[in-house]
Amino acid sequence: MPAKHAPPCVLQSRMDLFAGKRLVIFGCGYVGRATAQWALAQGLRVTALTRNPETARGLTLLGVNAVIADLATEEWHARVEGAPDFALNCVSSGGGGIEGYRRSYVDGMASIAAWARTHGAVGTMVYTGSTSVYPQDGGAVVDETSQVGSDAERPQLLLQAEATLSGASDSWRRWFILRLAGIYGPERHMLLEQVRSGTVAGKGEHHLNLIHRDDAVAAIAAGFAARTNIASQVLNVADDGAARKREVVEWLAAALGVPAPAFSGEPASGRRVVTPDRVIANTRCKAVFGWSPKFSTFRDGYASLLSR
Repeated sequence: MPAKHAPPCVLQSRMDLFAGKRLVIFGCGYVGRATAQWALAQGLRVTALTRNPETARGLTLLGVNAVIADLATEEWHARVEGAPDFALNCVSSGGGGIEGYRRSYVDGMASIAAWARTHGAVGTMVYTGSTSVYPQDGGAVVDETSQVGSDAERPQLLLQAEATLSGASDSWRRWFILRLAGIYGPERHMLLEQVRSGTVAGKGEHHLNLIHRDDAVAAIAAGFAARTNIASQVLNVADDGAARKREVVEWLAAALGVPAPAFSGEPASGRRVVTPDRVIANTRCKAVFGWSPKFSTFRDGYASLLSR
């Protein structure tokens, strides 16, 4: 049954709110699949758009109506019923460098807005963006009022996608942009693998901002469940425990029983630059949604993973 797969931190029943309503998920990867599992457990009827036939087969087995298509095109518009109660855009770049970013985030968001405008407006639209749009360094505390943007192309494209969403007032009744910190959780163990290898990317003195996958899903669910008088807005989604990366990896090394690793000082694979040193504040998300992370620090989250 789909319910047994749902992330445990968001299993609280809201059948009165969600049962029989429709959710469309665009990009059903790591976070999207977990959201689909949660949604099915709540009685939602779920449609998901994915480019990957294997992903589509897995979603179908869960009970999702899976549509195989390229989000950036319009060929899927007639295949996905409009006017859903809820929609989630949680695409990833899917590789392809900067053009992959542009196609997934910018062209994809434009396609969703066009579909909703012509096939029926979405009730609540949630987009999982990224805290990488913040350029701050030097240990600064960053909230939603902080300056965004940089000379780098990727943050610019992410902000362009946000602007397309916020500007499409005829495509959804309200929207929430959730800027996610670094996602980790079951089956996503890159940092653990680096610790085991003896070399960790980046700099030990920089703060590491994280969010467990299940807490990210809980924030998405909170957006769908938010009271009707809560206005469209941007919210940061991060745990409570931004710690310096050296503290995190030394704790992980001790938990794994391996020597403390060295730091390369270089960006992680797939990144152009080392992530700036900043602390992402989650105060607004807590206040607006009544959300709080179950895995409030890296210790809570990684202890859960290591105990599996």
